[in-house]
Amino acid sequence: MAELGKKYCVYCLADVTSLRLRCTECQDIELCPECFSAGAEIGNHRRWHGYQLVDGGRFTLWGPEAEGGWTSREEQLLLDAIEQYGFGNWEDMAAHVGARAPPEVMEHYVSMYIHGNLGRACIPDSIPNRVTDHTCPSGAPLSPSLTTPLPPLDISAAEQQQLGYMPLRDDYEIEYLQDAETLISGLALNYDDEEVDIELKRAHVDMYVRQLRERQRRKNMARDYSLVPAFLGRERKERAPRRKVTKEERELRAKLRPICQFLSAREFDDCFDNLHKERALRAKIRELQRYRRNGIAKTEESAEYEAARHRRERRKEVRGNGGAGATANAGGNAANSAAAKRPKDETGPAEFSSAMENLAGFDLLSEREKVLCGSLNLSPGRYLTVKTIIIKDYLQKRQGIPSKSRLPSYLDKVLKKRILNFLTESGWIARDTS
Repeated sequence: MAELGKKYCVYCLADVTSLRLRCTECQDIELCPECFSAGAEIGNHRRWHGYQLVDGGRFTLWGPEAEGGWTSREEQLLLDAIEQYGFGNWEDMAAHVGARAPPEVMEHYVSMYIHGNLGRACIPDSIPNRVTDHTCPSGAPLSPSLTTPLPPLDISAAEQQQLGYMPLRDDYEIEYLQDAETLISGLALNYDDEEVDIELKRAHVDMYVRQLRERQRRKNMARDYSLVPAFLGRERKERAPRRKVTKEERELRAKLRPICQFLSAREFDDCFDNLHKERALRAKIRELQRYRRNGIAKTEESAEYEAARHRRERRKEVRGNGGAGATANAGGNAANSAAAKRPKDETGPAEFSSAMENLAGFDLLSEREKVLCGSLNLSPGRYLTVKTIIIKDYLQKRQGIPSKSRLPSYLDKVLKKRILNFLTESGWIARDTS
């Protein structure tokens, strides 16, 4: 008669009392998970028929060889209890599961969900800010993780007095929230306390514990970021002279300041160095792209190109300084003379319209070309187009290929003459081209 309550697979006759799959189209067709996954068919039953999972709650998740014989229903209650009561409250978890003792609940959860295959697959070996188990071992008043102090700071006796640091206690004379102990100093449990009084006292204790945690967090942050040696100036003396920090680096550090609390000092420095390297690489990539747009495909060609560009700029500077010096000798005022010789519609680099800095092609211009575009009120893109057409026609004429300039319609005779003179003086084209 004991066999009447059991269910068997209609295909392999295995015991499926705890878990089986029932066909919703055929009558009295119940299969075990192995036969169902293999697509077993019997009689009018086909593998594509609808099915229903019948869970008796008595099968084990870890197999019959697992110790304790925990059923799926108990496993579900255990996971609900760990979410509701938290890790370590084994008494409440055992009461929630039912017929399991607290040591048995703790051993099963630790062995299966933490140290077992599931824990090894889900919990990495190195976790930042890993939760430390502060539960007290048997017979000990406090956990070793709480009683073992951190190593004292390596500072001299004079520096300890200056900072108010007590190395044997790893403590400071003035703590964060120095009067935090006043929250619990006057608390006492009385036999006639009402529920409201007890909850109020618990709230005070909770406030005090939160402040202690904040104290410890600040101490750990001071150690991680080496704030004590920085305050005493020892690191500045021992560290080699550092290079001057640029304005861009200061701005980048200011932008990264909100993430300082999530990284240690070394991690933050590494992050900043990597971002600085990224900026340098991006600038190098833009420079290489500029070389490619100018037809340069080799490193030695880029060096020759930069040398030629610097020679052209130096010749113009020497020519400009010579003219300005002659005018200064004649008039006695070099700045006024240079301004007098400058055309009225030409503006200097300081007076260049800031709106053009955001236009495409602005970074491809030299300083003198920027001045020229500002004086002609010509956008960088249009100037580069005219410059390309003129130089291309010049090269074709040198090779004996007849060419006809097809300059844009926005370029009148005055602008064309100014650009031709500029290219001739800069050495881009020969002087007989006009």
